[in-house]
Amino acid sequence: MAGTNEVLSVATDTQLRRDLPDSIVIPPIRGEMVHLRPATVDDLPRLDELDAFYGASKITGKDAATERAVVHTWVRRSQAWEHGQAPTESGVGDPESRRTIAWAVLTDADHDDDGKVDASSTANVIGMIFLIDIDGWSRSARIQIILGRDYRGRGYSRDAMPRVMTYGFAPEPAGLGMHRIWVSVPEKNTRSISVYQSLGFVPSGTSRDALWDAENSKYQDLIVMDTLVDEYDPIRSLDAFGMHLIEDNPGVKEALSAREHSIAIQQKRSTGSGTGNVAEAGVSTGAADILGEAPQETGHGTRSADDVSRAAQHQDFAEGRVKEPHTVAERVADEESNWPYGQGERKTSKEAWWRTLGRGRKRDTESE
Repeated sequence: MAGTNEVLSVATDTQLRRDLPDSIVIPPIRGEMVHLRPATVDDLPRLDELDAFYGASKITGKDAATERAVVHTWVRRSQAWEHGQAPTESGVGDPESRRTIAWAVLTDADHDDDGKVDASSTANVIGMIFLIDIDGWSRSARIQIILGRDYRGRGYSRDAMPRVMTYGFAPEPAGLGMHRIWVSVPEKNTRSISVYQSLGFVPSGTSRDALWDAENSKYQDLIVMDTLVDEYDPIRSLDAFGMHLIEDNPGVKEALSAREHSIAIQQKRSTGSGTGNVAEAGVSTGAADILGEAPQETGHGTRSADDVSRAAQHQDFAEGRVKEPHTVAERVADEESNWPYGQGERKTSKEAWWRTLGRGRKRDTESE
């Protein structure tokens, strides 16, 4: 009996720790304008050549020297995780055992039509993108991108960030299985705030006078924005910038399955209680049962059909219980008429599709 209790205790402890793996294989990620590969310390001098830390105080609120030191630490932490080094062994570890993944951002573009790749002098590297403070316990991570001075404002971040976030949210082993991804941005960096909003981030808090604005010799607020796994749609975040899905990228298969589940949910809502359209959409029997449930009583009152369907979608995506995706042609054929957040609803970035996602979900608002 004692042996059984010990086994149960070990299993419970393992579950409660929610540990990240001891090592990780950082996947390459392809975009339309850029492609990503694991960053190395050899890439760090290239950031100096790119003048990537120019204007750091406006972009992140840190001075250039501090930003440079932090980025160097992130890359070393990323390589340490790849090599299976514990945070205490790497020399650059986090006392909370949080991890970092760093990708180098590369482009093959020739914008000036001179017959040479724009970033040929830096081996095609134009910047880096990071998932930082990856917290296995809370399933949370922060995302940040840094680009060379001459490569800003060209849409590279809009190509790279949704694809990294798709990997971050995708259930293990396809992705990291994160529940929340967040950013922090100085209040005066309105350009980045607009990009993050279009990606699905919403303001979640403000750190008052947290940063020094050297340009205007005054303090400024730090805005925290985040998005959750059941609020974020990687397909529409790409579409918001005219980008297209690349199906063999990590986590995309799972995202497509969740998307098709949403299509089936919308068909169910629009056609009543019949099951014909659900079957036509190819939803599994378990998902159809969930969709057919009546409103449920909870501690916060009655759950609406929207709440139940969102919960079903979140459960399927977060735990990987999703069906195989249809072909691209089948998905495109369904998109205009069936997708609940279609083109007609996304008139401007201020009325983007993501503003309707997750808003019906019950939250604890008693403390607000």
